Amino acid sequence: MTSRQVDYDRIAPTYNRRFSTGSGLRTTAAALLALAGELDAQRVLEAGCGTGYWLEALGPACRRLYGLDLAPGMLQQARQREGPLSLIRARAGQIAFADGRFDLVFCVNAIHHFQQKRAFVAEARRLLRPGGALAMFGNDPRARRSEWYIYDYFEGTLETDLARFPSWGTIHDWMVAAGFERTSWQIVERICDHKIGPAVLDDPFLQKNACSQLALLSDEEYAAGLRRIEAALARAEEAGETLIFPTEFHTAMLVGWAPGA
Repeated sequence: MTSRQVDYDRIAPTYNRRFSTGSGLRTTAAALLALAGELDAQRVLEAGCGTGYWLEALGPACRRLYGLDLAPGMLQQARQREGPLSLIRARAGQIAFADGRFDLVFCVNAIHHFQQKRAFVAEARRLLRPGGALAMFGNDPRARRSEWYIYDYFEGTLETDLARFPSWGTIHDWMVAAGFERTSWQIVERICDHKIGPAVLDDPFLQKNACSQLALLSDEEYAAGLRRIEAALARAEEAGETLIFPTEFHTAMLVGWAPGA
């Protein structure tokens, strides 16, 4: 399953639904805005920009915003955003901009999709002006504090994520090797959205194309996972028990600073 690719052109028209499911996303946007303010960032690049949600959040603070993504359908959605957006279809490991062009390069929940993960970190260092920063936002499925019922009921999803998500320690090592002089790490968002009993069947993130973990499954694998959930609900009802389907994530921000004033 790890060799499959998510068809984001097909998902693009409904992708923005994920941003209306919880207020916790505001804390990620606040951390991004605070970092941009600290840098007085005027030229900002997002790698894996998707539909442009995070770039739009930076609109009031930054003069020039650039986004790159490999999926034309996602970029088409991003073009509908307000603000001074320049959008490019490109791979994150091969970015055709001049050295030192940006004050801030960032990536939100996307590096696990990149084919050249370490190359992206090196490219970001090249693209940053002295004193600029690379900010990586995301989560690590290895985190002990994280729980997600998707991993429990859909076979292979956890193993796939463990293979494609680099650990924070690995990304830190890539930053050091690329020449970032210091780093900082902090949790910026906590998502806790447990589903109780049959309410899990109405979870928007249980839809086939709602998240890459399910989108990577074949229709047969996805249907098998749904049957496991339905069987667990039936057993709980027969036993007079209430079944809890956990969803708890901690989104972190790892920042690497380019040498310079």
